[in-house]
Amino acid sequence: MNEAPRPRVRAANDAAPRADGEFVVYWMTSARRTTWNFGLQRAVALARHLGKPLVVLEALRRGYRWRSERIDRFVVEAMADHAERFAAAGVRYHAYVEPEDGAGKGLLEALARRACVVVTDEFPSFFLPRMIASAASKLPVRLEVVDSNGLLPLAATTSDFPTAYAFRRFLQRNLREYLESPPRPDPLAGERLRPAPPLPEELLARWPAARLPAPSHAAARTLHGFLARGLAHYSAHRNDPDDDATSGLSPHLHFGHVGAHEVFARVMESEDWSPEKLATTASGSRSGWWGVSPAAEEFLDQLVTWRELGFVFAHHRADHDRYDSLPEWARRTLADHAADPRPYRYSRDDLDAARTHDPLWNAAQTQLVREGRMHGYLRMLWGKKVLEWSASPEEALDTMIDLNNRHALDGRDPNSMSGIFWVLGRFDRPWGPERPVFGKIRYMSSDNTARKLDVERYLERYAPAGGSA
Repeated sequence: MNEAPRPRVRAANDAAPRADGEFVVYWMTSARRTTWNFGLQRAVALARHLGKPLVVLEALRRGYRWRSERIDRFVVEAMADHAERFAAAGVRYHAYVEPEDGAGKGLLEALARRACVVVTDEFPSFFLPRMIASAASKLPVRLEVVDSNGLLPLAATTSDFPTAYAFRRFLQRNLREYLESPPRPDPLAGERLRPAPPLPEELLARWPAARLPAPSHAAARTLHGFLARGLAHYSAHRNDPDDDATSGLSPHLHFGHVGAHEVFARVMESEDWSPEKLATTASGSRSGWWGVSPAAEEFLDQLVTWRELGFVFAHHRADHDRYDSLPEWARRTLADHAADPRPYRYSRDDLDAARTHDPLWNAAQTQLVREGRMHGYLRMLWGKKVLEWSASPEEALDTMIDLNNRHALDGRDPNSMSGIFWVLGRFDRPWGPERPVFGKIRYMSSDNTARKLDVERYLERYAPAGGSA
């Protein structure tokens, strides 16, 4: 009946399921999708087992830090896709968007008072762990939390990992068994759940359903486009800002509009892959273990190794977004060079407005502000320069987190947090020669990047409106 592997399901409170409830509630919080979703799969299985209807709640808060109209629009557009799919399956779906901070308070509890059980999504970062814990303490029924974050269940690990190499070896030793139990591609297919009655008028009066745009299916289009046009060129051109063969999936993965299992499955279908092609030894190598093309191997290292490395770190480290979580060697070398002169210093406002002497950095920041994304390779350079131009590494970290989380659609995520902290040495090693400001932290420069990559068209495309300082 579970229909979700045991390591992926946990009870968040001690309350028991209630057999006399009216329906099962799936509170969709981070796996915001109707496909390849262990949380939805678990909720459907419970509704079938109990002989009850399923009610799905997807809400959008207003009061969290770094909220923006761009983020709201991105979430609401996907809500329209979900409304279409749930309506076709005969499932009661309630999309609620807070008109003001705090207006949604009490909605989940009102549904839970009528529910048999509430199922929600696991997510190890931002405000979501606190939100889930708070809800668990208030709900009068059992709250189950289900992990759909990656190919490896978070509970399959006992600690964080210091490097991608260490985590990659762990994956190569342990991932095979979990590849045998993916989520159902469509948890609603073939289900004949009891139809849910209309929600009470008093509930709808206080928390009305959101007015949604037409469905856009943006996540599915992005994945299809990458498989059709980008994957074959991924290893050769993903660092080329003029070509940008990156997948474009990061925002959709962050909000759960597409799941890692589906991306993995689609890539492997295009590679005509089967598990028999996996290597038998766990060497920790970035290539060769999967038994697919070099482009697919490189993409899977990003999708599985690097992305899930960040999720596992956040799962085990409540301080994953704080400076003290950096490795000891990194904090020591940054402290040794904290008093070094900075030839250039910029305020956060100047950085936000792309007012620096560096045209390439200004272009990357302009892309971030304008589009809510930044080319992957230039994102690393972007962070290194913030470190170089800040009064202290602590200030640099705070600035990177603020700018990234405020503007990037894939901000506020364990994966983007990994990238920010990598700038300061997380998941890396000491590098020589020792340099001012950086110490033994890996160094990058705009001049070297411009020599390595063809950036002329990128500079033209993302020239700041006001020019460089």
